[in-house]
Parts: sequence; structure tokens; C-alpha cells
Amino acid sequence: MTLKVLINGVEADGVVPVTDSSVLRGDGCFEVIRSYAGRPFAMEDHLDRLDRSAKALEIPLPDRRDLERWVEQAAASCDDCLVRVVVTRGPAMSGITGDPIVIVFAHALGKGENPATLLPLPAPWHAAGAEWELAGAKVLSYAPNMAATRRAIAEGFGDALLTTIEGVMLEGPTFSVAWVVDGVIETPGLELGILDSITRRVMLQLASELEIEVVEGTWDLDRLDRAQEAMALSTVREIQPVSAIGRHGFQEGPVTADLGRLFYQRLY
Repeated sequence: MTLKVLINGVEADGVVPVTDSSVLRGDGCFEVIRSYAGRPFAMEDHLDRLDRSAKALEIPLPDRRDLERWVEQAAASCDDCLVRVVVTRGPAMSGITGDPIVIVFAHALGKGENPATLLPLPAPWHAAGAEWELAGAKVLSYAPNMAATRRAIAEGFGDALLTTIEGVMLEGPTFSVAWVVDGVIETPGLELGILDSITRRVMLQLASELEIEVVEGTWDLDRLDRAQEAMALSTVREIQPVSAIGRHGFQEGPVTADLGRLFYQRLY
């Protein structure tokens, strides 16, 4: 259920033109910010990443103070919910002029599986570290990722774990991943072209506070043979235990549990 919608800062019914770039081209960027007790979590980090994405797409953003105010207004309309910020280029048809559109809206959280189960799937569309114009940008064009999620669900899993064609682990369609080998957290490195997840950053900070070693790097799926725990990391999932990645099974262990406890202590 949508709780509040702002379009360029004006409360609206959630309608955008059919000629908009988001509809016709998927040409834009977005962020998803979690609201806890009406307060947006890590808003500055999310808006910093939105700024980087918009710059990569060459779409001008409104004043930062306006964006912050719109996010706070949407978050205040609910308790525990999600606030989405969607930036479009504006009209995408020749002969039609217009400015970029910023949509900010709050909506209730859906229920997902817990713990997570993931099916490894190759992602030939993923840059996997190759340099290109939109490297690191959180763009609207998620159709290949969503197709991977649907494939995983059809095969009895909750979601997918994207890999290179050669089997190098990357990220989930909408989340980052990490696992634990003998008390050490391992996670794919940003040099692989994965999204610089805000929750992943928080996890790294929490691991440092707990004096848990973290190694960022490149690993094949077979690395999971040595792992005792695995976790999915995102604004929606927070720090979520993973019970299976393909044929690899895991128990929710002490590292994931400690990170989760410290995460919630930081929120409240």
C-alpha cells in the first residue's frame, strides 16, 4: 500500500506521463531508504549515491535540501516502511519537452522468506568489473535481475545469486552477499562492478567494531564449500541469514547473529 506520494515535492496521486523516460526507456535512477519509527535510516549515504547515479546519467537533481525534506516528509507518514526516490529524465519522445521528474513515495514493507534461500544463476548482462559509463550507478533498468529472481522462485528458491558465466559470485538481484569462513567474513569486492550497497557498508563498519576480519575479493561458488554462515544484505533484508545457496546449506551462526544485534542497536 502506498502511503504518501510526492512528485517534484508536491503531494500527488502517483501519476506520471506515459511519455516519461521511466516508462518508455527505463532511463533514470533510484534509491530505497528504510524508515524506522518515521525516521529515514542512512539518508545521507543514500542521497550521496543517488547524486552519483544521476551524474553518471547526466540528469540534474533538485537542491539537496529539497530532496532531504521530501524523504523526511514521506518517512514521517509511516512507522516502519520504505521510502523510494525515483529520478527520471523527463519526456522521452521527440517534440515533447520537459524537466526531469523526482518521485518520492512511501509504502509498506512486504513479507519475505527468512532465512533466505538463493539459486546461483549466471548473469551475462552484468559488467562484472568491466569499465562502462554507468558503472556503480543504481539505474532503473532491473529487468534482467527480476528475470533471475523469477527463475529462482520457479525452481523452489527465494531469490537468485548472480554469478559471472565462469561462476564467480557477484551479488543478488537487489542485495549484496557475504559468508563466513572460520570466523572471517568474505564478500565480493566492489571492483567486480557490484553495487556499493549501503547495508554492506554498515556491515563492514559493524564487523570492524566487533573486531571481525573482513576480506573483499573474488571467489568461485566452490568457495562456499568452506563457509559455515552466509548472509544477504540490503535496505529491505537488513542483515539476513541465508540457509541455502544452491547445494550449499548453512546454519545461522554467531557472526551473522552478532551483526544483526549490533545493527538493531544502531537503529534504536
